[in-house]
Amino acid sequence: QGCTQKYIVKNYFYYYLFKFSAALGEEIFYITFLPFTYWNIDHSVSRRMIIVWSIVMYIGQVSKDILKWPRPLSPPVVKLEMRTNAEYGMPSTHAMAATAISFSFFIATMNLYKYPFELGLAAAFVFSTLVCLSRLYTGMHTVLDVIGGALISAVLLVLLYPAWDTIDHLLLTSPFCPMFSIVVPLVLCYNYPKLDYYSPTRGDTTTILGAAAGASVGFWLNNQYAASAYTGESVQPGFPLTTSTMVFVLARFFVGILVVLLTRWLMKSVVLGVLGYRYKFPIRDLEARRRLEVEVPYKFVTYSSVGFTATVIVPLLHELLGLL
Repeated sequence: QGCTQKYIVKNYFYYYLFKFSAALGEEIFYITFLPFTYWNIDHSVSRRMIIVWSIVMYIGQVSKDILKWPRPLSPPVVKLEMRTNAEYGMPSTHAMAATAISFSFFIATMNLYKYPFELGLAAAFVFSTLVCLSRLYTGMHTVLDVIGGALISAVLLVLLYPAWDTIDHLLLTSPFCPMFSIVVPLVLCYNYPKLDYYSPTRGDTTTILGAAAGASVGFWLNNQYAASAYTGESVQPGFPLTTSTMVFVLARFFVGILVVLLTRWLMKSVVLGVLGYRYKFPIRDLEARRRLEVEVPYKFVTYSSVGFTATVIVPLLHELLGLL
């Protein structure tokens, strides 16, 4: 479904602020910020964020398709987005993701780095609030959707926090981690709640669980066979950043993102080609790509490759290029 009303922008500050804030809850943010924390800040912080993000997002996506609460009617609201309009509204997964990522980052770093507690708390609150308000401004959610999403995410954070260290330890040391990380998400994706019409929620959930699965296998492999990296040039909040540190940070980021995006493009092409040959459909056939037997393996393999590349291949390349 597309936008149902034409509109005129009268306040460009709010328009671009909330359009940008809405993007902070989408793939472009996940695929840049989460790897950035792994390459430049701290491995343990990144692992905890990915664990929380994947669990929170899965619960949020499934809740949408179980509750089946409609999005706001247009009119009276004006909807500024098209793709997500096909999904149900409650809870807002943008609000859930923003709350989970910002506060898990704050909680995971407050005891590792020296910065004012109030500053970290305020930054997490502002980040999540901007994303939440963007869902109201763009007409994609009601106030109840947003509040519900933020509260569910907050409750999940409280419940998961005591188990963070245990989950992280198992993720790094258990011999069953690789198998568990692949099999469980695949089972969840193939048994996703069925709807009477196509919704992108199943595909988005598969993308998230696939990326987390690939990253989890990468975490385990790194712990088993590779030494810890990024201990010398990592960003240290609370200290002035030198020019040389910033050069290394930016170099690691741009090299890593280039490799990640190339991996996504290559794996998408290869997997769709194989599935197209197997099920006899042209790669550009959108309807065929939405079928369960195509969408789940295509997105899971593509994004698990992205997660694995970000955590294993990119660090090896950084080491080869002398960027550690």
